[in-house]
Amino acid sequence: MNLAHYIDHTLLKPQATRADLDTLCAEALEWGFAAVCVNPVNVRHCADKLKGSKVRIAAVAGFPLGASLPEIKAAETARAVTDGADEIDMVMNIGALKEGRIDAVREDIRAVVLAAAGKTVKVIIETCLLSESEKISACELSRDAGAHFVKTSTGFSTGGATVEDVALMKKTVGSLLQVKASGGVRSYEEALAMIRAGATRIGTSSGVAILKGEKAGNEY
Repeated sequence: MNLAHYIDHTLLKPQATRADLDTLCAEALEWGFAAVCVNPVNVRHCADKLKGSKVRIAAVAGFPLGASLPEIKAAETARAVTDGADEIDMVMNIGALKEGRIDAVREDIRAVVLAAAGKTVKVIIETCLLSESEKISACELSRDAGAHFVKTSTGFSTGGATVEDVALMKKTVGSLLQVKASGGVRSYEEALAMIRAGATRIGTSSGVAILKGEKAGNEY
């Protein structure tokens, strides 16, 4: 197994500079990561740096709270695709889910799926804020809205990915969707545990350290 092919090399810090992005892209090329995951404002720059390579560009939408209006998430998505994004990691409307407004959650996701125009959509459900039944519902709504992945976490809330959550999400979506584990994955062993639980992508800013067998720090 080539672990690098599972990793979305991530840089979502608000203070990220173009020099930081250049390093991110260079590392993604050197190590053969699946994708780089960046904020929408940085998509075009990374697309230029990675042009002609196999490294995909993932852009976040509604990040990190999920509290944007559906039309804003859709517009953000459409622009990211225009700028070169291959994948969209969107944050669902967490408050609506917790209130039981499932139609609103479904339509929020569907708006992004439509705006992505066939590109891969990953739905961040922020597992640390949800009960088990809410996690299941979030996965089912993502499936029904046409998403391709469910993703554990933004890495900006009160907790990140756990093996238990990845296993629950995979059990819920089965073979219909894939699962991305992100937030707090900082070692080779942790990454392998997520994959064994059902994850097919790992979102981390510590990809290089993980592949070197080093224990990374506390950054997303």
